Amino acid sequence: MVTELVKQGYEQSVARISADIAVEHYRRNAASAKGKIFSDCLHAAKVWAGKYQPQVKAKNR
Repeated sequence: MVTELVKQGYEQSVARISADIAVEHYRRNAASAKGKIFSDCLHAAKVWAGKYQPQVKAKNR
């Protein structure tokens, strides 16, 4: 999760905290469809990271 967020332009510190948010999301929710849990958790992490680092440079979005 951290690697994916860093690839997308987030700072390492923000990516680590966002990964923790993604783990919390995983523990609280079931996947909406088969194979979608990573996408769901990544979305939760990106939403949180966007609040704390809104000026992300779009690399590979």
